Amino acid sequence: MSLQVYGIPNCGTCKKAFNWLQNHNIDYEFINTKETPPTRDQIQNWVKSLGSAPMRNTSGQSYRALGEEKKTWTDEQWIDAFANDAMLLKRPLFVKYGIAVLVGFKDETVIREKLGL
Repeated sequence: MSLQVYGIPNCGTCKKAFNWLQNHNIDYEFINTKETPPTRDQIQNWVKSLGSAPMRNTSGQSYRALGEEKKTWTDEQWIDAFANDAMLLKRPLFVKYGIAVLVGFKDETVIREKLGL
């Protein structure tokens, strides 16, 4: 499958994305990051394509628990943090052919553009 969507099933934003994809007959594979967390190598590749800042789930408890030093972390430190706690990853994360292309779900135009639809 060329499109994978990483997230958790009870995430409201993920549910909106799943509904939108289904309503537009777009095939995708859902990967539950709680059950199957991404590997450090996967995360490192995603950070190369998107950067670490857009991938941060800044509204989650895991993020708030990190402390103030997180504001000065490098991408490598964020990659380690994401690999240790997948709840730090913003959801949903869209991966096409192994490359992270989009994180979050807001604007249909951006989604179409980033997913090549």
